[in-house]
Amino acid sequence: MSRLSGPALRLTVMVGESDMWHHRPVYSEVVHRARAAGLAGASVFRGIEGFGASSLVHTARLLSLSEDLPVAVVIVDEEERLRAFLPQLEELVAEGLVVLDHCEVVRYTGRAAERGAGGGAR
Repeated sequence: MSRLSGPALRLTVMVGESDMWHHRPVYSEVVHRARAAGLAGASVFRGIEGFGASSLVHTARLLSLSEDLPVAVVIVDEEERLRAFLPQLEELVAEGLVVLDHCEVVRYTGRAAERGAGGGAR
């Protein structure tokens, strides 16, 4: 596990839930590529309503079920590492939004088992 603290960048990739890359959801491909690139971590968040450049509103409300809800992939890491990852998004994100924000990492720790220290209580 890399040590991450202090100034960092937050990468947010906004795509549609149904956006695909070679029969795999784009959000899933971004997560797997981020892991392969050795980035600190990635999380996917599914929205309940939203719209993008097309101005078409997608919603999870019962009366207007959508199969293309907004999805955000959020990755935080050192600026140099995230900027090096950006070219991979060029081929993956055909429609969507890619945003970089400066942020500060206050705490970044994993579970003991993830660090290889073995079982035990949290």
